[in-house]
Amino acid sequence: MAPRIIHDNDSLFDRYHELAAGDIVVGRVRLRRGEEHLLLDLEARGIKLVPSATAQLCSRSKVFQARILDRFMVPGTAPVYDPHDLMRLLTEYGRRGVGRTVCKLDRANGGQGVLLFPSLEDVYNQAVPGSLPFPFVVQPFVDGSRDVRVVLLGEYVEAYERRNPGNFRHNLHCGGESIPWEPGRKELDLCRQAMERAGFLYAHVDVLVAPDGAVYLNEINLRGGLRGAAIGQREYLQAVDLIHSRVLAGLRKET
Repeated sequence: MAPRIIHDNDSLFDRYHELAAGDIVVGRVRLRRGEEHLLLDLEARGIKLVPSATAQLCSRSKVFQARILDRFMVPGTAPVYDPHDLMRLLTEYGRRGVGRTVCKLDRANGGQGVLLFPSLEDVYNQAVPGSLPFPFVVQPFVDGSRDVRVVLLGEYVEAYERRNPGNFRHNLHCGGESIPWEPGRKELDLCRQAMERAGFLYAHVDVLVAPDGAVYLNEINLRGGLRGAAIGQREYLQAVDLIHSRVLAGLRKET
């Protein structure tokens, strides 16, 4: 029997319990906070997700990103689930002489959940009494770094630097401006390696370029704002649909 192919959320949840191994769900699954376990259930039942469940979960959770993609990030970047993690990191940061520390709240977008503290000890003093909700991500602050967003959609690649001299948050929502950037091999290799590890077919990748030229993954998402990008909304959606169609054609051949 030919696999059922689901393209929208209404159809997915109307037929959720009917779906069987080999069926395909195309497009990001819209989930309420706390429903992410449904992605696990779908994959466990052999239902193919396009994009992958890992990519979809990464797009929703900075903590999950840091858990599986930390080797691409600034050394010392780590997910923090409880005070025990913080206590362990206090020793690590102390030995390395880490000072200013960035804290990223899970699921907060547009730079609004990015906090800067004088030290990890200050993060600890806020988190343990309950002022900072667990889980979150901590990362050593890299002074003088540049924030580059790379958009990868199949053959289409563009990049631009986000710059805000009045705020360490370079997000355009925080008052930053975009400047065209020609991505080099290091940036593109980093993006593609992170995409492959997390099962991304396409991505908006935020790259941190350190003063010494080292490049690190900041964040990755299936979709980000197009403000500052050359590609328009219509062209973007067409490119995503084309990628989905190519993957779907390959899955059909397998069956």
